[in-house]
Amino acid sequence: MSKPVVAIVGRPNVGKSTLFNKLIGERRSIVEDTPGVTRDRIYGETEWRGRRFILIDTGGIEPKTDDVILSQMRLQAEVAISSADVIIFLCDIRAGLLADDREIAVMLKKSRKPVVIGVNKADRIGDVAPEFYEFYELGFDEDPIPLSSLHGSGSGDLLDRVLTYFPEEEAGEVEEGVVSVAVIGKPNAGKSSIVNRLAGAERSIVSDIPGTTRDAVDTLIENEEGKFNFIDTAGIRRQSAIEDSVEYYSVLRAKTAVERADVCLIMIDAEKGITEQDEKIAGIAHEAGKGSIIVVNKWDAVEKDNDSVKRFTERVRIALAYMPYAPIVFVSAKTGQRINNLYKMIGDVYAAANFRVPTGMLNDLLADAMARHQPPSDKGKRLRIYYMTQVRSAPPTFVVFCNSAELFHFSYQRYLENCLRETFTFTGTPIRLMIREKGEQNVNGDL
Repeated sequence: MSKPVVAIVGRPNVGKSTLFNKLIGERRSIVEDTPGVTRDRIYGETEWRGRRFILIDTGGIEPKTDDVILSQMRLQAEVAISSADVIIFLCDIRAGLLADDREIAVMLKKSRKPVVIGVNKADRIGDVAPEFYEFYELGFDEDPIPLSSLHGSGSGDLLDRVLTYFPEEEAGEVEEGVVSVAVIGKPNAGKSSIVNRLAGAERSIVSDIPGTTRDAVDTLIENEEGKFNFIDTAGIRRQSAIEDSVEYYSVLRAKTAVERADVCLIMIDAEKGITEQDEKIAGIAHEAGKGSIIVVNKWDAVEKDNDSVKRFTERVRIALAYMPYAPIVFVSAKTGQRINNLYKMIGDVYAAANFRVPTGMLNDLLADAMARHQPPSDKGKRLRIYYMTQVRSAPPTFVVFCNSAELFHFSYQRYLENCLRETFTFTGTPIRLMIREKGEQNVNGDL
């Protein structure tokens, strides 16, 4: 089931980014007292009472402005509103209820989305200030909630209210044993054509007009290789090329499709070659820790010689140097060339991403790796590695305990990763290493 999307909106400088950072548990949004610091939408994933959801931080809404940047910020906020399941409307008790708050309230009512009003900067302990009651004038059905995004007080009440608007989780909606595959890439790279060829039916609109697919479309396929749910996503464009709110909405849905997926097919247009935008799109899958396959489409339309595959592969490897683990396949959705090979490749990548290595085998590998290549030292102090264990899969994540995290240079981490790949294959999936000094807790924490 797709994760619910919650957008935080409000005037500039009411504390949206501070609340966002507090709720996702990390400092991802820039927080300053200057209005308009957050110009774009920033996404994060968090959890409350067992429900995971996507949180969007938006630039402040200036309802009436001729300023170009502020107008773009308003557009971004409007897109966040259109793509959200629930909206947190954040106000500022210190500034009081302003005309802009009323304008934003009108906009939110027109959206017909559930709105939770948070009155921020209610930092004092005890009864709220009398100014709090002004916000009842906004005319929403639910009472405003006082909170302090700086200290965290009231945020639990806010999230409890947000959760009441989430759709109930439907057990069994995603059938067990089904591999979810997100098909991502620039507009017109052939994503819908690939899915249609795999499905043997016209499930998505196929057109030469970039951006035809505006939302994610699911196609369930079952064959001798297994069960697959292909998520055909809207093409992801450069931010400068996105001109309307529907395109912004499409980018968000493509990103959430990656979150839903077990494996990502990263579509590259062979005629146009590997581009900077392809690098950014592939980075979405890599940063999400998803198993990935690089699919070079329209290979039938390219003039070739004996070295064409080798040259194109080298260009892809240079451009996507951060994901050397991803296999590359050259296909044609038009002719069907090598399309059926994708099923086995997807199955192999899925199996690698979910593979778990017993701790005993890991430490045998670790002992052998250290014997072949001694850990580094600095100023007479040598890195000592005590043991390694796998704490999760998808992506395979390993904790390595040592005497000094500072001595554990990146080059030696890469060496250990290569040893893991040589021994256990891990085709198509990133590997994450977490370095802990002996005695540290929270081995299951974030990377």
